[in-house]
Amino acid sequence: MGSDHKPDSVAARILVVDDDAELCKLVSRFLGAEGYSVYTVHTGGLGVERVMTENYDLVVLDVMLPELDGFEVLRRIRIKSATPILMLTARGDDLDRILGLEMGADDYLPKPFNTRELSARIRAILRRAASENTAVAPSESTSLRLGDLELNAGARTVRYGNKMLNLTTVEFDLLQRLLQSAGSVVGREELTKDVLGRKFSPFDRSIDTHVWSLRRKVGNASDGSERIKGIRGVGYLYALPDRSGKDDSK
Repeated sequence: MGSDHKPDSVAARILVVDDDAELCKLVSRFLGAEGYSVYTVHTGGLGVERVMTENYDLVVLDVMLPELDGFEVLRRIRIKSATPILMLTARGDDLDRILGLEMGADDYLPKPFNTRELSARIRAILRRAASENTAVAPSESTSLRLGDLELNAGARTVRYGNKMLNLTTVEFDLLQRLLQSAGSVVGREELTKDVLGRKFSPFDRSIDTHVWSLRRKVGNASDGSERIKGIRGVGYLYALPDRSGKDDSK
């Protein structure tokens, strides 16, 4: 079921998948006034069907849905589509957030939320998607290598050893930012601004959740030490490899 806002040729097309009809109406009105073309469906099955048969610039997806829950919808979409997805989760449910990010969500927003915060998250995701789509052609000059890990900014690929890593857009940008400052601490405020494209809030744990998911994918160095280290109360750093090619844990 579509919203009352009529799409035009330049407005970003957003699909909202949520079984709360009143919330869908509120979000449709607000985002429509922001210039987006907004469409809503109330079941996971319809959400998957719409994404597979129509073109959207972003999907706002609730975790708790009838028929198919949000995680199953996300899994099915990611099989065939890289459309950016913003997950709506229950406030304080870290497990849902982590699982969503590991399965390929681009970001999450806890319920209840402020519509202006929703709009800010959407703008940031669309900016990242636009930046990814206009990435420069692969070349040696766009590669970052540390130890056994190589990131190619042009191709947007990450490899360590003979293994290619499957990272989300946010995870790739986060890893790239940390590698650019390898050996130095990058603060949470700076990471939030550079990677997520928004102002840092002391109560926003988004960066910590993305780092947690990224750590699981890149694993530890060959000597067992952490590649990405957390500096309590400050931020994160990517450990420089020592002369033997191992990550320096000191």
